[in-house]
Amino acid sequence: MAQQNNQLDQAKFCCSVCLDLLKDPVAIPCGHSYCMNCIQSYWDTEDEKKTHSCPQCRQSFTPRPVLVKNTMLEDLVEELKKTGLQAAPADHCFAGPEDVACDVCTGRKLRAVKSCLVCLASYCEKHLQPHHDVPPLKKHKLVEPSEKLQKNICSCPSEGLKIFCRTDQQCTGYICPVDEHKGHDTVSAAAERTERQRELEGSRHNIQQRIQDREEDVKLLQQEVVEKVDVLLSNPQAEPETRAEFLRYSREITLDPNTAPKKLLLSEGNRKVTYIREHQSYSDHPDRFTYWCQVLSRESLTGRCYWEVEWGGRRARGVDVAVAYKNISRAGTESHFGQNDKSWSLDCYNDSYFFYHNNVHTRVSGPRSSRVGVYLDHSAGILSFYSVSETNTLIHRVETTFTQPLYAGLLVAYRTTAEFCNLK
Repeated sequence: MAQQNNQLDQAKFCCSVCLDLLKDPVAIPCGHSYCMNCIQSYWDTEDEKKTHSCPQCRQSFTPRPVLVKNTMLEDLVEELKKTGLQAAPADHCFAGPEDVACDVCTGRKLRAVKSCLVCLASYCEKHLQPHHDVPPLKKHKLVEPSEKLQKNICSCPSEGLKIFCRTDQQCTGYICPVDEHKGHDTVSAAAERTERQRELEGSRHNIQQRIQDREEDVKLLQQEVVEKVDVLLSNPQAEPETRAEFLRYSREITLDPNTAPKKLLLSEGNRKVTYIREHQSYSDHPDRFTYWCQVLSRESLTGRCYWEVEWGGRRARGVDVAVAYKNISRAGTESHFGQNDKSWSLDCYNDSYFFYHNNVHTRVSGPRSSRVGVYLDHSAGILSFYSVSETNTLIHRVETTFTQPLYAGLLVAYRTTAEFCNLK
């Protein structure tokens, strides 16, 4: 019993850093005492953080406290040394049968002060220090000493031990979700990886599709070059005059759902578009227009082409009949047909027509009709719009140079429906 009391007395005068009797003892603001050199060395490692903490209670101080030797405590330590207790082993620091031992200590092991749920190991104060100082180790989850760390591990295969927190967008380690992620959206890292790979595969498919589309555009342009000996040898200005001549160049055109905003409903085999209030469940796609209610055709147009658009609807307000390059902007006000240098648009209203290109508009005249015909001679750079009834009456004609394949476009106002007519 006397020996136990002596060891208890010695424990009160031991430095928790070096685990030896205090040398030049100092007390810091939280009340814990340390050797002068021990606490100074410990705080030297924290200087970069500009805050200093107690190794035992972790209370932090700013600025770094000024240390003054505790002469009374030093005298008490000297009295202990005179009794010969300094030679007694510090059994209170060593792990007993009821304690958790440090997994790093060799020989007789010290008592653990913390267990790490990431390392799955327990540490004494000395060997725990890297978890306070080394940045990667600071992220580890420390708990009270436990010999039952294995119970914190999932029973699933090793790959399933990795947990990904979708809320915090980070991996929580090789354990089940801990308290700091309680209530968060967590999944196994394997499941998250599978989901990310699926998304990546979808993106890769979209990119490959766009590359394929561009390759097809290049082939079409190459064909344009070949067909242009024919254009030079023929009369490039010889446009159709009768309806029968126009129909010789008729093209069947469908709308591309991947370009349609969510307020546009496609129907009739994607030949018809209607502006409605209810959002459609279209998936995200890089080709989708996000600002204006407009849509492009699936087919690219080169050579000589002709098509007609029928528009109307109860209290219909109007429709823009347009052609555009594939690389027209998909977002922002500049994406509007005719308000950039990548599209040409005839805006049709109940009582007027306007032609737009490169944000320049021109009022044009023509007979009122709910059907508009479009003639394109891509090689010759001719684009003509017609009011269609029993005959085709020219509304506006453009002569320019087209550098890419064109796509037919429609922009509809609220309560308006527009449809590519079946001319076959």
